[in-house]
Amino acid sequence: FGGIDKRTIEKFEKEAAEMGKGSFKYAWVLDKLKAERERGITIDISLWKFETSKYYVTIIDAPGHRDFIKNMITGTSQADCAVLIVAAGVGEFEAGISKNGQTREHALLAYTLGVKQLIVGVNKMDSTEPPYSQKRYEEIVKEVGTYIKKIGYNPDTVAFVPISGWNGDNMLEPSSNMPWFKGWKVTRKDGGASGTTLLEALDSILPPTRPTDKPLRLPLQDVYKIGGIGTVPVGRVETGILKPGMVVTFAPVNVTTEVKSVEMHHEALSEALPGDNVGFNVKNVSVKDVRRGNVAGDSKNDPPMEAAGFTAQVIILNHPGQINAGYAPVLDCHTAHIACKLR
Repeated sequence: FGGIDKRTIEKFEKEAAEMGKGSFKYAWVLDKLKAERERGITIDISLWKFETSKYYVTIIDAPGHRDFIKNMITGTSQADCAVLIVAAGVGEFEAGISKNGQTREHALLAYTLGVKQLIVGVNKMDSTEPPYSQKRYEEIVKEVGTYIKKIGYNPDTVAFVPISGWNGDNMLEPSSNMPWFKGWKVTRKDGGASGTTLLEALDSILPPTRPTDKPLRLPLQDVYKIGGIGTVPVGRVETGILKPGMVVTFAPVNVTTEVKSVEMHHEALSEALPGDNVGFNVKNVSVKDVRRGNVAGDSKNDPPMEAAGFTAQVIILNHPGQINAGYAPVLDCHTAHIACKLR
């Protein structure tokens, strides 16, 4: 998005070319982990931040590779809006939207996990035949529109934007390569919006109501051990408020501790509100004591408790055709992944 300086990109480009992965280009910049680089795929959830004239945007770059669907679920369950990037290149779109393709699975996961706002970026418009083809773009919009409607999204509320992430077309500024594109337009009951670029589409996201008055619930996305600081759980505040000095309880492990500090993108916060992706440093707790999927609550205000039972809405992906007692799937619930058995 222009926040990464040219020198860094050139260095990555050179490395990418040497390893024969030139085509992955910008994703490469987001893949900071060496192991991922060598494998040539986006594995973990990279949290990136930038500011628009309207919002602070945190990008959770969820993986686009089948083995990593578990990480993808952890990332997507913490998002206000999904940006589905569809490749327009010859054959690439067809692979993504095919019966077992990534595009379908990602859109379905986003909807299933409660991410009700969607933006579709039709990427790699520079590599259509001919380049920047209006016909190809319209064909893709039609097909993706039909599919997301089947899932439950209303295509009228979705901004479709033809882009080239590599060349910067329609990312921050309107592209001169696609004079045929008259802009995107969404209609919704909370007010419509229109624009030309992906950046404008991000600015058109409606912020969800943030339940600050409810008890604290913060599902952990990860727990880090940081030299000189100690144990730092990371996750998004779903409800309530997290503050330094608070005594929190982690469920279901039943560990209670004091919060020493709260940070977001390396800045100390006096309080974290719903929607904030934060790291917080806790006293006398080892990395082994708490883990991804645990939920932090305020020990003095209705902390999460064990329940004898509860009613859940469960959506089954890759349905085996019929489900009998003894069926043992892995359940993904906020950031937790738990094996269970149907009785």
